[in-house]
Amino acid sequence: MWRASHARFPGPIRSSRRMSRASWARAARREKLGMNGDILDQTHEPVAAGKTIGVVVPTYNRANFLPETLDAILGQTRPPDEIIVVDDGSTDATPEVLARYAPGVRTIRITNSGDLVARNTGVRAAASDLIAFCDSDDLWRPGYLAAVARLWQAEPRTRAAYGDFVIVRDGVWGTERKFAGAPPGFWEGLRALGPDIAVFDAPILPRLIAYQPFFPSAMTVDRVFFLEAGGWDEATGVGTDFTTALRVAEDAPIGVVQTPLVGIRKHSGNISGDLQKMNLNDARVLEHVLRTRPAVRPHAALIQASIARRRRDALETAFVRGDFKSVRAIHALLPAAERGGKIAIKHAVAALPAPLARLLAGVLLAAGSARSAA
Repeated sequence: MWRASHARFPGPIRSSRRMSRASWARAARREKLGMNGDILDQTHEPVAAGKTIGVVVPTYNRANFLPETLDAILGQTRPPDEIIVVDDGSTDATPEVLARYAPGVRTIRITNSGDLVARNTGVRAAASDLIAFCDSDDLWRPGYLAAVARLWQAEPRTRAAYGDFVIVRDGVWGTERKFAGAPPGFWEGLRALGPDIAVFDAPILPRLIAYQPFFPSAMTVDRVFFLEAGGWDEATGVGTDFTTALRVAEDAPIGVVQTPLVGIRKHSGNISGDLQKMNLNDARVLEHVLRTRPAVRPHAALIQASIARRRRDALETAFVRGDFKSVRAIHALLPAAERGGKIAIKHAVAALPAPLARLLAGVLLAAGSARSAA
C-alpha cells in the first residue's frame, strides 16, 4: 500500500479512443494534462529554470512508428531542451523520416550495435542535465516531461525517475496501469512530493528483483550519475535493460511519476510483446547480475527464486504455444525443486511425439480452463 499523503493511483486517462498521427500531434501541441488526464489548459508550460532535459531515442527500422513517437515528444507541454535520435543502422526509410524533423531533432547514425549501445551513444552526446529515454515505437502524453520536471524541482537530489504506463495496441491506449500490478508492500516508504510525484528515499533493489514495473520509455536519469554508474549495461545484450534498472535501484532518491503518461506499444516487432522471451531474458540478466555484482549477493536467495519463477512462467507460456522444444529446454534449466507437479506433467507431454503432444496439451489446457471457469 502507498505510505504517502498523495499516494493513490489516479483514475484512468481518457485513452481508449484511436488517434491518427496528425490528431495526436495536434493534441500534443495544445494539451496540458491533469492528474486524471483531463485538459487543464491549452498553453505550453514555461521551461523552468534549473535542470535541462534532453530526450534520447534509439531506433532501428521503425520508420512506421517513429513519426508518431517524435510528434509526441515535440508536443510536450514542457518542451525538451534537446532531442537526439540514434539510428542503429536502419535499413528502411528511417533516415528519410528523420530528415523531415531536422534540425529540431538531432540524428546520430551508428553501425548496428543494439539498443543499449544506441542509448549510451545518445547519453554521451547529450548536453542536458537530465536524460529521458523513449523507444521509437512508444508514446508520451503531453504532460509527461512536465511531471518529470516537477519531480526534480521538488527533489533535486533524485538519481533516476520512472513513470507509470499503460499498453497501447493498434493505436488504442489501455487502462490497466503497470504500477497497479505491483505486489503488496512494493510501494511502501514512498515520500509524496506532490499530487502525482513521489520518491523512494532508500534503495529498492530487493523489490525490483521480485517485480519490475519500470521500462526505459518511462525512465529519466541524472546524466552525470548515470554515466558514472556505467550507463546501460551492454554486456547483457539487446533488449536486456533490466540489469541497468537493477543497478539504478541501488541508489536513492528514486523518483516515481504516478500518473500513467507513457504508452508502451505492443506489436510483433518488439521483445516486450513476447512474454516467454522477456521472462527468459530477465532470468539470464539476474544470473549475470548475481555472477558479476558482489553487492547483490546478500540477496542471492531472492534472486535465485526470481530466476526460477521467471523460467517457470516462460515454460508455461511455451506449453500454451505448443513450443515443446522450448518446454524441454527450459525444464532443464529449472532447479530440481521446481520440476515436480504440473511442470513434470507438461515436460512429459512435451517429450512425446509432436502429434500426440499437441493432442494431450490441448486436453490439459482445456481442463485447466474448465477448472478456472468453475
